[in-house]
Amino acid sequence: MAFSYLRITTPGSARQDATAERAVEGVNVFADGPTDPPGLSSRLAVSLHFPACSIDFKPPDSLKHLMASNDDDPPDADPGTHKSFWAHLNDLRSALVKSAIAIGVALVLCLLIGDRLVALLEYPLHRMDMFEKPKPTVSFQIGGTRLGPYPVTREQFGGLPEGAAPQVVFHVGMAVVNGRQVATLTLDPDTTGAAGSLRVKLHNFSPTEAFFVAFHVAIYGALVLASPFWVYFMGQFILPALNIREKRALGTWLGWGTALFLAGVTLTYFVLLPVALRASIEYSQLMGFEAYDWKADDYISFVTKFIFGMGLGFQFPVIVLLLVKMGLITHHHLARYRRHVIVLCFILGAVLTTPEVITQVAMAVPLYLLYEASIWVAWYWDWKKRKADRLADKTAT
Repeated sequence: MAFSYLRITTPGSARQDATAERAVEGVNVFADGPTDPPGLSSRLAVSLHFPACSIDFKPPDSLKHLMASNDDDPPDADPGTHKSFWAHLNDLRSALVKSAIAIGVALVLCLLIGDRLVALLEYPLHRMDMFEKPKPTVSFQIGGTRLGPYPVTREQFGGLPEGAAPQVVFHVGMAVVNGRQVATLTLDPDTTGAAGSLRVKLHNFSPTEAFFVAFHVAIYGALVLASPFWVYFMGQFILPALNIREKRALGTWLGWGTALFLAGVTLTYFVLLPVALRASIEYSQLMGFEAYDWKADDYISFVTKFIFGMGLGFQFPVIVLLLVKMGLITHHHLARYRRHVIVLCFILGAVLTTPEVITQVAMAVPLYLLYEASIWVAWYWDWKKRKADRLADKTAT
């Protein structure tokens, strides 16, 4: 029979070896063999510390399988292979390179469909009048150029088609009458009664501006199109360092963050942007400026910053509730600092979007409403915890 041994070191005495069958302070350590205790704790087997001595135990071979796992840890809490700093740095470099390649491929694809992406960003311009009562409009087509639409009344244009707010296009031409050339207006039947046309015209004012606009749009499109890939590659680098509870928590918070980001983008694209654009036109006309000819690069920059800024701003409740979960703040703190948060929302509106009053207000209002929702969620968590504590106290008594 192969015996293991104990190393016992006491203050002021020499190291002594003893057989594994020796009992020390009431703890029995057994020898290798069929009589090994199946329930021996790995912690007791590894190191025993006492006030006057320290004991190092070399376990027998038959106990190594018991010491290899801990019953208190989750099944997949294996820490994995320990890597050096340079190995982790190499993994990070690999993840970044793969992400850059995915974004680069998506960038090329977005450049090929740049006209469609620009059309998507122009969509809010078509919805600027969604909260207004439709008005009759008239446009004039001269060759390949269209002028208008211009709001008119039936008294000004008696030949307008039937309907509450017809949108018509007249083709401007020339005809010879009695040897004299006169201008003619021909009604285009394909546009009669159509929805309101785009009144704001986007223009490029330099030879290279079209390329920069396309590249600007393609960058944002590539980040969105390649997001599943670069999120996956970065996840491969981060997730191995987390245990199962941390992975579940990360998945939950990441899911809510993604949902709120998409909610912010959708709300901005379909509601806030048309309102902000319409308010901008009204304010320009109030100042006595013509507001229907815009620089394309300025418009694209404004729209993209507004959309992505609102998406990032909608992460505000995620950060607040994460601090609540960590126990750093409570719903009482959140309710106490309401006035400060109002100012913070306006600051975020200026930082995450363009620094204009219209966009600041358009962003500050939803952010503050989300903050109020966070207060109620934090209160519900606290109420649920207090209820569970009361039930536990009743069960204990």
